[in-house]
Amino acid sequence: MLEHLWLIPLLPLLGAASNGIFVSRWPRSAVNAIALGSTGLSFLATLEVAREFANLSADQIPWLRSYFTWIEAGSFRADFALQVDQLTLIMLLVVTGVGWLIHLYSIGYMPDDTGYRRFFAYLNLFMFFMLTLVLAANYLVLFVGWEGVGLCSYLLIGFWFLKKTATDAGNKAFWVNRIGDFGFLLGLFLLFRQFGTLDFAPIFRNSAALPVETSGHGVLTAIALLLLAGATGKSAQLPLYVWLPDAMEGPTPVSALIHAATMVAAGVYMVARSHVLFTHAPVAMFAVAVIGCATALFAATIALVQTDIKRTLAYSTISQLGYMFIACGVGAFGAGIFHLMTHAFFKALLFLGAGSVMHATGGEQDMRLMGGLRKSVPWTYATMFIATLAISGTPGFSGFFSKEEILLAAGTGPYANSVIYVLGVITAGLTALYMFRLLFLTFHGVPRFDQKKTHVHESPRIILAPLAVLALLSVVGGWWAAPHLVGGLNYFDNFLKLVFLASETSSSTDSYSGNSQLIATVFGPPMVAAFIGFLLAWLLYIRRPETPKRLAESLSAPYRLLAGKYFVDELYALLIVRPLVWISANFLWRAVDEESIDGLVNGVAREAGEIGDRLRHLNSGNMRTYAAWVILGAVVLTTLLVWTVR
Repeated sequence: MLEHLWLIPLLPLLGAASNGIFVSRWPRSAVNAIALGSTGLSFLATLEVAREFANLSADQIPWLRSYFTWIEAGSFRADFALQVDQLTLIMLLVVTGVGWLIHLYSIGYMPDDTGYRRFFAYLNLFMFFMLTLVLAANYLVLFVGWEGVGLCSYLLIGFWFLKKTATDAGNKAFWVNRIGDFGFLLGLFLLFRQFGTLDFAPIFRNSAALPVETSGHGVLTAIALLLLAGATGKSAQLPLYVWLPDAMEGPTPVSALIHAATMVAAGVYMVARSHVLFTHAPVAMFAVAVIGCATALFAATIALVQTDIKRTLAYSTISQLGYMFIACGVGAFGAGIFHLMTHAFFKALLFLGAGSVMHATGGEQDMRLMGGLRKSVPWTYATMFIATLAISGTPGFSGFFSKEEILLAAGTGPYANSVIYVLGVITAGLTALYMFRLLFLTFHGVPRFDQKKTHVHESPRIILAPLAVLALLSVVGGWWAAPHLVGGLNYFDNFLKLVFLASETSSSTDSYSGNSQLIATVFGPPMVAAFIGFLLAWLLYIRRPETPKRLAESLSAPYRLLAGKYFVDELYALLIVRPLVWISANFLWRAVDEESIDGLVNGVAREAGEIGDRLRHLNSGNMRTYAAWVILGAVVLTTLLVWTVR
């Protein structure tokens, strides 16, 4: 399989083509077999790659294969080249493994949808582009996958295209991502201008030989900041996060696959892949950390008052992506990828669990109209409870290991920053508060729905099976780092060490990964903050459920601010959207298009018509007039001939 890496993305592409083009008259069982079979085979191929990769020697990594020359123009050449190293392997396993589980879940979740075949064609197409992104050996192939997942996100968010809110959300995601992608493209142009290639190996090798730009001025700093612009769009960070909450208009499996587990992690992956560039640009590194910290805290505060179960999880995703940016910004790239992996497990589980709740309650998403569901949907409750413990950083669960590594790196690592550490700890407490609020409002207390009209029932096994697997991964997914608690080896970080420490001249070679102080954080500030968050949620929503309403009334201004999501969408509409619409309608449309372009074309046509109208009167049918014109023409012609002879 190492010789045939192209098979891994090709299989989902064939599945997308088959479901999208060739099986319009086939039964849904054929659609299921193609969708599950293509992604399942891709996952099996990834497992075989992992087995063969384990037998490679250090000098064979990264394993790179160029299949053909894609573009060649002057001095520029780009091959369709794929590679596998430790980072690629982690991403491949996450994308194909979690992706296959979500495909399986979708069969039980969307059996009656009229766009069933189209849905699975889009899901398979997304898998193709995401796998292309993570397997790429150069920035150009990565950019193809990057734009492809953006396209699929647009298609899947607006999947129910007869619903205006869905199409608006898809358009919003498309345009916001284009803003970030413009910066990303400029970064690629600057990379080629500086290094004459877009291949990872020579760029990183030559970058490692350059001095660290401590002054903040230099081409590497500019490149890193432009790449960061692309990452903020794709991974929904400030100020380009606004598309992700609206993306919940798409089907719930889409939220789990694209907007929790894989696509939104593409920005984090790209920053980690480009770590040599960033570690040589400390200003860009600091910008990554600051954006991540601000986003994590900002989104967590909004999640505190959301009433829609999916939107609460959407803001949670934005916040957790902020943690991954913090990790990359403080030089703990391995910890950032670790949290990317664990987050894929428990956040996909939370979204799929939310879908199971909606399935059980007839599509209800408002947590204020739920309550008391734990006895009716025990399996859904148990799995979501596990995911809540994981995302809250409970010791022994996957989120504990990855989140604690990030915060310890922020506090004691080579790029440590006490402000970022404190705000990260506060965000950990807020995470526990809003997640247990979600759990208590949904499953505990008295039912707040009409039990005569809503017949709550547990989801079928085909929905519960992926939940059970993801729940298991949410528990054991972080145990690679468990020996580190007692002074042993962090196997996950050690596995990635060769990727992130390959450049010996890099200022971040002394990474956080070897720090043995993790045991001190088990009862440290992050865990204390999370426990306080849990106690507050229990007190407000179990012990005294009437208190939140009184708090909202007494603190009406802060509550309205959070409920209004800081009115960022309204601010963007006032400062950007409406002026652009006005300029488009009144200047570009009427002045430029209608009056200038159309006016010129229509004016020429109008004048030609008027001239033709005058000329047609010459054809009067009067023989005397025709004879006069013939004589006049003869006189003119004779005069010209005489003039020419002279």
